Amino acid sequence: MHSINFRFISRILGMMCFVEGAMMLIVLIVALLYQESPTPWIITIGVFFFVGALLLHQGYKLHKKRASRREGMLAVTSVWLLLSAIGMLPFLLTGALTSPLDAFFETISGFTTTGATIFAKVEGLPHSVLLWRSLTQWQGGVGIVVFTVALLPIFGGGASQIYNAETTGITHDRFLPRISDVAKRLWAIYLAETVVLILLLWVGPMNLFDAVCHALTCISTGGYSTRDESVAAFDSIYTEYILALFMYIGSLNLTLVYFAVTGKPMRLFKDEETRFFTIFILGATVITTIWISLQGEYPTMEGNIRHALFEVLTLGSSTGYSTAEITLWGPFFWMIALLLMFVNGCAGSTSGGLKASRFLVLIKNLYNEFKKQIHPHLLTPVLMNGRQLSVSVVHQILAFCVLYVSLIFVGSMLLMLDNNGFVSSISIACSAVSNSGPGIGEYANSVAGAGAFSKGLLCFLMLAGRLEVFTVIGILTPHFWKR
Repeated sequence: MHSINFRFISRILGMMCFVEGAMMLIVLIVALLYQESPTPWIITIGVFFFVGALLLHQGYKLHKKRASRREGMLAVTSVWLLLSAIGMLPFLLTGALTSPLDAFFETISGFTTTGATIFAKVEGLPHSVLLWRSLTQWQGGVGIVVFTVALLPIFGGGASQIYNAETTGITHDRFLPRISDVAKRLWAIYLAETVVLILLLWVGPMNLFDAVCHALTCISTGGYSTRDESVAAFDSIYTEYILALFMYIGSLNLTLVYFAVTGKPMRLFKDEETRFFTIFILGATVITTIWISLQGEYPTMEGNIRHALFEVLTLGSSTGYSTAEITLWGPFFWMIALLLMFVNGCAGSTSGGLKASRFLVLIKNLYNEFKKQIHPHLLTPVLMNGRQLSVSVVHQILAFCVLYVSLIFVGSMLLMLDNNGFVSSISIACSAVSNSGPGIGEYANSVAGAGAFSKGLLCFLMLAGRLEVFTVIGILTPHFWKR
C-alpha cells in the first residue's frame, strides 16, 4: 500500500475553496442589494481565495497523478470539513451566531443537507445570511465534490476516486464513459430543476427571494427555510403541492431523471428501486392519512391527505420542511417517521438515509432466507432490475446496514449520556445520520438547547451519514493510515 498522496488532496481542497469563494460573490451582491454590510462576505471570500491559493500551490507541485480510493475518501471528508470551517465565518462576522461551535454546526448541517438548525427564529436574519444557508444546502445536494470532478480533468487525474468516495449509485448502466461528463450532465439537470422550481414557487404567494431560497433547499432535499414556521408560514395549498412534487423528484436517482427528461422516461419508471420507493411513500401516506383523520387533526379529507403527503415526503426525502407539528401526531406516527428517516430516497439522489435500494435488498435477502429454511438446497439469488447481485455486493450492503444502525444506536446512547431524553436522542441521532433534519421531541425545531458535546457529536453523525458512513469511519481506522 503506497503512502497517501497529500498533494493530490491539497489540489482538490484548493479548487473547492476557489469555487466556494466564487459562489459567495452571489451572496455579496445580495447583501449590497438589501443594503446589508458587505464586510463579513468580503472577509470570508478573501479567506477562501487565500487558503485556496496556498493549497493549489501545494497541489501544482504534484508529479504523481494517480490517486487511490484512500485519497478519494480523505479528500471528500476534508472538503466538507474545510468548507464548513471557513463557511461558518459569516454567521460569526454578521453576529447571527456568537459561538464557533454553533456556527460550525449550522454550516455543516447545511453542506450535508441535514437541515437541523441552531436558530429558533430565522425571520430576523439578514437576507444574505438566509441565502448563504440555502446555498450551502444546494451545493451539498448532489455533492460539491461531483462539481469538483466535472472540473478535475483541467488539473489531472483522480476523478474516479473522488466520485466513488462521494456518491452511491449515481451512475446507472454505464451512463457515460467519462465520469467528468457524468458530473457535468448531472449538474445541468440539477440546475434546470432548480430554475423550474424557482419559477413555479414565484407564481404562488412567495416573493422572488423566498422562491429562490426554498427552491435551493427543496431540490437538494435540505429543508432550510426563510420563515420561522417553515412552509406552513405561506399557508398555500399550491406551494405545498409544488414542494411535495419536487421533494419526490429530488428523492429519485438523478441519472434516471436525466434519462426521463432526455427522451427515455421508461428507464425511470421501469427501475425497481423507483417503483419500490414510490409504493413505500404512497403506503406511508395512506396510513398517515387514516391515522390523523381518526385523530381529527384537520376538518377536511383534502387537508388530511395533503398534510400526510407533505410530512411523509419531507421525512422520506430527508428534506425537513414542516407544515404541521408532527410531535403532536402521537407515538404511532413517530414510528412511521423513524422508518421514513431510516430508509429515505433512492440511490443516486440528493436524499440521505439508508436508501431504498439497500432496504429492498434487505427485504429480498430476508425473504430468500425464509425460503431456504423450507428448501435448504434451493438457490436463491437476490435480483435487482432482473439482474443477479453478486454475493459480495449483498454482503457489502448487509455490512453497511449493520454499521448504519450501529452508528444510530451508539449515537443515541451517547446523546442520552449528555442528559437528552430517550425519544429526543433516538430521533435526533437518526435524523443526523440520515441527514433528515429536525427530529421529534425537544429538538423538533432547534438544537440550540443541546450541550456542546451533543452538538459536536451531531456534527460527526451528519458528516458520516452524508458520506455514506464507510468513508468517514474508514478514515478513523488504523489500517487506513498504514503504508
